[in-house]
Amino acid sequence: MTPTMPNVPDTGRYSVMQTARVLGIHRNTLERYRRDQRIKCGWRSDKVTKYYTGKEIKRLWLTL
Repeated sequence: MTPTMPNVPDTGRYSVMQTARVLGIHRNTLERYRRDQRIKCGWRSDKVTKYYTGKEIKRLWLTL
């Protein structure tokens, strides 16, 4: 986990890999956090691709 709050805009949308990179965690850890409902994801119009908002990224960072 990165020691400083991620510098992302609240309304930005980030892919799984981008979110994991910004937080300094593995994508599998991010998926576990999603399953545990520690972070909420949205779904792109194709209903297959997940995204995370900057607001959710910051919220998760504050709780860890």
